[in-house]
Amino acid sequence: MINLNNKRILVFGLGVHGGGLGVAQWLVKQGAHVTVTDLKTAEQLQSSLDALRGLPIEFVLGEHREQDFLNADLIVRNPAVPRESKWLQFASEHNIPVEMEMSLFVERLPRGMAQVIGITGTKGKTTTTLMTGAILKSANPKTVVAGNLRVSALELLDQIDADTPVVLELSSWQLEAFQSHGISPHIAAITNIVPDHLNRYRDMDDYAQAKGVIFRYQQPGDYVVLNFDNKILTRLSFRAFGKVIWTSATRPLKEGAYREAGSLVWHWDGARHAASQRIIDVNELRVPGEHNIANALTAIALGSIAGASPEQIANALREFRGAEHRQEFVREINGVRYINDTTATAPAAVIVAIETFAPTAKGIVLIAGGSEKGLDFNEMALKIVSKVRAVILLQGAATDRLASAIQNAGGKNLIVGQFDSMTAAVERAKEIAREGQIVLLSPGCASFGMFANEFDRGNQFKQVVSQIVK
Repeated sequence: MINLNNKRILVFGLGVHGGGLGVAQWLVKQGAHVTVTDLKTAEQLQSSLDALRGLPIEFVLGEHREQDFLNADLIVRNPAVPRESKWLQFASEHNIPVEMEMSLFVERLPRGMAQVIGITGTKGKTTTTLMTGAILKSANPKTVVAGNLRVSALELLDQIDADTPVVLELSSWQLEAFQSHGISPHIAAITNIVPDHLNRYRDMDDYAQAKGVIFRYQQPGDYVVLNFDNKILTRLSFRAFGKVIWTSATRPLKEGAYREAGSLVWHWDGARHAASQRIIDVNELRVPGEHNIANALTAIALGSIAGASPEQIANALREFRGAEHRQEFVREINGVRYINDTTATAPAAVIVAIETFAPTAKGIVLIAGGSEKGLDFNEMALKIVSKVRAVILLQGAATDRLASAIQNAGGKNLIVGQFDSMTAAVERAKEIAREGQIVLLSPGCASFGMFANEFDRGNQFKQVVSQIVK
């Protein structure tokens, strides 16, 4: 483990999600001489720069310079930097070591990967991570929850000792840090794999292999929880070296976590609390939708393997109220509910949202569209045509493709128009929506261009809705 004091560290990619920000702050505390480089301008990175104001950091923005890479003792790469970056190749050619936040974090844990519960998946990983964290905190209050949650894991190291469970939400990009070191969490889970980030990966197989890193380097005494209802995961499971524990929201299982007769059941003879038993009734969950039943089953399996009792698991799930920006209820105005689902950045997530709310709403006014990820909108368009009353589009590089898919599916008359601000989009939705209906922000696209990131998009939605009330 490298001693960072007085070392010249280059943070390669600051970003606005908080990861690069937290890394830079932590490195300064370690006594490193920190330089931050990012292709974005100071104006684009203003929120991150404001948080770093006053710290002894050199900034090189709007460009990357060879001398900054050549002068570095260590490069810390932001997960958003693609594997194929010419600057990573440049660093390799000059034998400059490259790390990521997650690799710096796990190598400093008292017991390393042995105390890590890692969770990934295309959708549901944040909710499942927070569910699992709540369960384990009820069993051990020292439990730490970190990872892809806009909080730097490194900043939490001082809270962790050898008896602290660490629950990490891990994106496929963050898992690249684990691949470079050939490590995987002691207990891992993949919620699901559906098309996403195909602007970053060659194809779905490449994307699935990136997710599979979470269990690829496990040992025989490790565990991986997989969703039996996801066909990609059933194929991927044959590459697991650890013990595979299945979950299913659609059928009983011989072993694992599953739904049966309106209840969520856990059965595993190897668990500390063995025997088949009902954990919680489905109607006791406070978060709606089939997808959240699947998330809860994964959390039940993870919590049980990690040693939580059935009572601790049930109580934590009864109290869990969901994650911000994920099918988040904002307000009800004149009988219209406003729902923030900004993290639905892929068509599959929009389909889930529509299926969740359509049965109880008299109609859905959907706000969608944004920047490009190279995904297919055809299935999403069919769902929109069958379940949605009106579509309001946010301008972006992918929006025209989405509009064409909706028109080709027979929904030309559903499209109200394209808008260049969240204020204009929500105001138009307010004019259209009637009592008993839902205004649903569920974009199906990335956010960059009009917004700093998807969370900025969600926050703007909530702010505009609050202004309507005023």
